[in-house]
Amino acid sequence: MKKILAYNILGYEKEFVLEWAAEHPDVQVDFNSVELHDDTVDLAKGYDGIDYRQRSKLSETPDLYRKLHEFGITQLALRSAGVDSCNLKWAKENGLTITNVPSYSPEAVAEMTLTHAMNLVRHIPQFQARMMKNDYIVEGLRSRELSEMTIGIIGVGRIGSTVTKIFKRFGARVLGNDIKENDEFRDLVEYTSKADIFKNADIITMHTYMSEDNYHMIGSEQFAQMKPSAFLINCSRGPIVDTDALIDALENKQIAGAGIDVIENETEIFNQSFEGDIPLKAYTKLKSMDNVFLTPHVAFYTDIAVKNMVKQSLDDTLKLINGKPTKHTINV
Repeated sequence: MKKILAYNILGYEKEFVLEWAAEHPDVQVDFNSVELHDDTVDLAKGYDGIDYRQRSKLSETPDLYRKLHEFGITQLALRSAGVDSCNLKWAKENGLTITNVPSYSPEAVAEMTLTHAMNLVRHIPQFQARMMKNDYIVEGLRSRELSEMTIGIIGVGRIGSTVTKIFKRFGARVLGNDIKENDEFRDLVEYTSKADIFKNADIITMHTYMSEDNYHMIGSEQFAQMKPSAFLINCSRGPIVDTDALIDALENKQIAGAGIDVIENETEIFNQSFEGDIPLKAYTKLKSMDNVFLTPHVAFYTDIAVKNMVKQSLDDTLKLINGKPTKHTINV
């Protein structure tokens, strides 16, 4: 009987692990609530396959990867689209095949993007702030409609194209930028440069993956190119946007507002609760701004998405340990 260990199973994932296990009675599936790191890697000894999900790096050295290799493990399945927690070079050197879940639910993230956009465009945070003070005057917060706006999408892949379809239904003009222009989407989006998007878009929304090349893709230089009436939305990966530059742009009114689901160093606070101050001071600053709409990395968090993330990653694990191919392999 093949044995799979799933690391860091959260409460909302457990039901789908048990469901998958019931569907595969010939496989032993165990799980725990800890992340895969140097001090927990020994738990993998005796297993054929490993499944995990986390936002922090597995290890700062190759030792964890070497240990997995010594245990006879040949794969690592991530229950996420992002693979930046894993050092792909060290994984390859130690014979580990990496898989991810690239498309657990584009609709989930697209719907959250629309949620952020509508809260910003309709000035919901500002209205809520006024109402908390029993101020019900609407003067100064008149909205535009999406049909008269230009949307800029950076990263027109599975999620970005789904976002495009939503905004197109509202009659908006959509500009897009991607390292590879997909001809299938040309009837939805006008491909152009990032600079053109920064200059002309009323809403700029990020849907790109995390890599060294994309680190701080949006910073002071980019904010300076945006319209003072523009909104920035990031439902992709936190480090794509320079947080300090974002705060400066908001304070200096270089942009009108921001919708933030992900942020740099988010593991310091997300999925935790605090009494009193939080350790991430930049997030405290953003929380104090009434032109910022915040969610704690939950764009993916729907029943369909979580089910797909869990089950597909376990499917890939089983395929690989049985010597079968999967289309979700990450190539180094």
